[in-house]
Amino acid sequence: MNRDFLPSSAPVPDSLSEPPVSVSETRCCIAGGGPGGMVLGLLLARCGIPVIVLEAHADFDRDFRGDSIHPYTLELLELLGLLPSLLKLPHSRMDRVIFQTGDQLIQVADFHNCGCKYPYQVIMPQVDLLNLLAEQFAGLPHAEVRRQAHVQELLVDHGTVRGVRYRDPLGRCHEVRAALTVGADGRHSTVRKLAQIEPVQTSPPMDILWFRLPRQPTDAVQEQGVKVVFGKGKFCIITERPGREWQIGYPIVKATFAQVRARGIEELRANLIELLPAFADRIAALQDFRRVAVLSTDSSLCRRWWRPGLLLIGDAAHVMSPVGGVGILHAVQDAVAAALVLTRPLRQGRVTAADLAAVQRRRHRAVRWTQRTQLLVHRWVIQPALAGIGLSKTPWYMRWFSRLPFQWGNSARWIARGYFPPSLEEVRKLLSG
Repeated sequence: MNRDFLPSSAPVPDSLSEPPVSVSETRCCIAGGGPGGMVLGLLLARCGIPVIVLEAHADFDRDFRGDSIHPYTLELLELLGLLPSLLKLPHSRMDRVIFQTGDQLIQVADFHNCGCKYPYQVIMPQVDLLNLLAEQFAGLPHAEVRRQAHVQELLVDHGTVRGVRYRDPLGRCHEVRAALTVGADGRHSTVRKLAQIEPVQTSPPMDILWFRLPRQPTDAVQEQGVKVVFGKGKFCIITERPGREWQIGYPIVKATFAQVRARGIEELRANLIELLPAFADRIAALQDFRRVAVLSTDSSLCRRWWRPGLLLIGDAAHVMSPVGGVGILHAVQDAVAAALVLTRPLRQGRVTAADLAAVQRRRHRAVRWTQRTQLLVHRWVIQPALAGIGLSKTPWYMRWFSRLPFQWGNSARWIARGYFPPSLEEVRKLLSG
């Protein structure tokens, strides 16, 4: 095979032009063991397609990753026979979104009105979901997860990607040859960089400070919802987590954490206590920034998600704003769409450019509409709040939501299922065929 290599832009210890210590062949090689990569791998493997998943880390345990499992994903897990096992794990449930401005509570989403079989999101550490998917995946024939596998090069034959080279923890080079290579390796995707596909920013960015506070028996019941509390020039998001904890998100203007830190933990504590006076005793226990994690957020979209032999899904193809918490949902739906389109070509051992373009056509409109919806929320809610304009008075659009209960279902439906979700009935037929 007349091959070229597309090397990683990241520095590597040595050239990977030396012969690999192992060469594997499979139908699909997936770089990235997140929700999108594991769901795609599991669906393909359940259909008899040989799959190798390359995960860069030793395990799936990273803090402050997306912890929401949406109603659409719950129905998918039910089709896969995994929902009972999932619901046995420690979790909490979220069935509504509430905005608070001053003393007024405004419900903006109610999952009981969205027509879903499961009218709630499951909140659990993402590591638990990924471990469940990986366990089921590894039990299937010709399905393998290789951990601490750092992709360094794409194998390219006459313009078509035919697999990857990666390094193991000992620095040894390995080669995986595949009819299809999938980049599901997140917002900082190595595969995307190797393929020379550039994302375009689609909405104003922000950063979020995350931390957790213990929940006390005297705390008011939040009724399984997410609450967004607004004050002048600031706001925060409160979510209940398994283990009797509150997770708090405090958005800030992009790239201003250094200034926030320079002003000291005292100012951050004062701002939080102003927003959450009932939590004053626990917020006061924040003595420094070591218990605060900074999530850098963006929103971007690749104009093209593929090149011959290669497909990008999830954050590798489109980074979603945290508005609505729908990033994982879209990664899962990308995986479902890819499985529906590509199972037959993969069985035949040949995936064409038309097949890959068909996956993007199925998903591009849904992603674009979601990002436009998120942009509206940025413009109407987030930017005014962060600019110091504040929401001390309830804006007209929030009053509109509060008076029209059917809108609670519309907004919940967008969070629960997204726009134009791939058909789960098609998945049922795929798995039964």
